[in-house]
Amino acid sequence: MQEKLHIKKGDTVVVITGESKGQRGRILEVDRDRKRAIVEGVNMVSKHSKPDAQNPQGGIIKKEATIHISNLMVVDPASGDGTRIGRKLNKKDKLVRYSKKSGEEIK
Repeated sequence: MQEKLHIKKGDTVVVITGESKGQRGRILEVDRDRKRAIVEGVNMVSKHSKPDAQNPQGGIIKKEATIHISNLMVVDPASGDGTRIGRKLNKKDKLVRYSKKSGEEIK
């Protein structure tokens, strides 16, 4: 069984360290095996591409590269800052993620 991660697809995150420190974005994809994620508009790299049917011109394409999840922190819905994540049972006995900073549930 795979380990539970503090982030998931669709979360808004802030980069806490590295070249893209301070940037925010939405998670587009999570690679659970490698513990890496692709964040919208963060960690952009230049990729050289040959001309093909989709891109007849070819050239240099800017795209997002993966970033390790330890460098990401979920944005707190209440304050808008990065926060740690906890898990607890809600009133309907369902396990939900919550912000350790504000105590608010994360959707």
